[in-house]
Amino acid sequence: MVLEIIPVGGYGEIGRNSTLIRYNDEAVLLDLGLHMEHYVALTEDEDVVKMNPQLLMDHNAVPDIRKIKEWIPKIKAIAISHAHLDHLGAIPFLGDKFPCPIHGSPYTISVLKALLKDDGITVRNDLLPHSENSIFPVSKHIKLEFISATHSIPQAVMICVHTPEGNILYTNDFKLDFTPVIGKKPNLKRLKELKLKAVIVDSLYADDPRHTPSEAIAKEMLKDTLYGIDTKGKAIIVTTFSSHIARLKSIIEIGTKLGRKIVFLGRSLAKYATAAEDIGLVQFSKEVEMVQYGSKIKRELAKIKKPDEYIFVVTGHQGEPKATLSKMLNKKLFNFKPEDIVIFSCKTIPTPVNLENRERLESELKSEHIRIFKDIHVSGHAGREDIRELLHLLNTEQVIPSHGTPEKNQASSELAQEIGFSKEKTPLLKNGDLLKLS
Repeated sequence: MVLEIIPVGGYGEIGRNSTLIRYNDEAVLLDLGLHMEHYVALTEDEDVVKMNPQLLMDHNAVPDIRKIKEWIPKIKAIAISHAHLDHLGAIPFLGDKFPCPIHGSPYTISVLKALLKDDGITVRNDLLPHSENSIFPVSKHIKLEFISATHSIPQAVMICVHTPEGNILYTNDFKLDFTPVIGKKPNLKRLKELKLKAVIVDSLYADDPRHTPSEAIAKEMLKDTLYGIDTKGKAIIVTTFSSHIARLKSIIEIGTKLGRKIVFLGRSLAKYATAAEDIGLVQFSKEVEMVQYGSKIKRELAKIKKPDEYIFVVTGHQGEPKATLSKMLNKKLFNFKPEDIVIFSCKTIPTPVNLENRERLESELKSEHIRIFKDIHVSGHAGREDIRELLHLLNTEQVIPSHGTPEKNQASSELAQEIGFSKEKTPLLKNGDLLKLS
């Protein structure tokens, strides 16, 4: 009997998450994501490159599936933990390489369908939605279980791979949020019941000694900001992650109580919101106007005579030059007035490009004497103390750090050793390694 873990992407780096679990002659692939920084750098000037899997792999923009070439015919399922691009964004480019269905929660599959449609791409894989806290067979000997988790996107799940030789739990990505704004709480009862050979653990903030606050706290931060300042006569612009449906819900609720009309401006906002509507998760279109494309955004803003009656929710929280917020600073699109309000309900992702873009954007906003409110946000990832809570909860033989730089994974390994795992039982894997569990 053989049970193995093979890291394909996301080990010793942040992005392009993908892990192969092999049991004898059957295997499953968990996640198939993009490395966003590498992908953006590669495709910035040339769209055609998106369709070249070889080049994407050579530039570390997608998982290098050449490392598991001999296993591809034996992969029985691809299971996606949630709908962020660093977990499913490589499917449009690599999905066709795998002769198997793709499984995800209803929202994850809805987003995947929207991404494929948006890019005009078809894949041969069946796209199969499964409810949270369900278990289903994918081959003769392997079952998958979707256990409800909380993250910064709806219907994220921890995936338990059940085999006759033992079970492996995959936790990328999670936080322990017991007052979520949308969706289910983490299913701790089920997690306690599992007997595991190994847990693959989200280590992004394993070096940060904190508990990650609930999304309900972010809602209160938004309230505190918008209710605590004088907004009369001022346009309000809020920018956040387009996929953060819970945050968008809070913005709509708060804006409505302020008596403001809500408008979503930007293609990705409409895409993720529509995917949520398609499965009945929200009904944003009854409460807000959604405008996707540049020409329509220009027309919409031109006909608004009293911007101080609106909250504009826009793309561009990382300072992306082509996103709506950056374009609004062009006076042909929108006329900012001194002391208009811009709220960044997000954290700056600390890559050189993002830091440079945000510095430029904030400098331009300040030059227009616009009021800026930054970091009105809580993370979607577990802090060190949340990881500790999870490890105390689980009955597992090994702890496998992932979703982190080498330093962050090292911090995760050291935390497991603090709890009582031996160094040998919390190995630091790299992409392409092989870990035998039996």
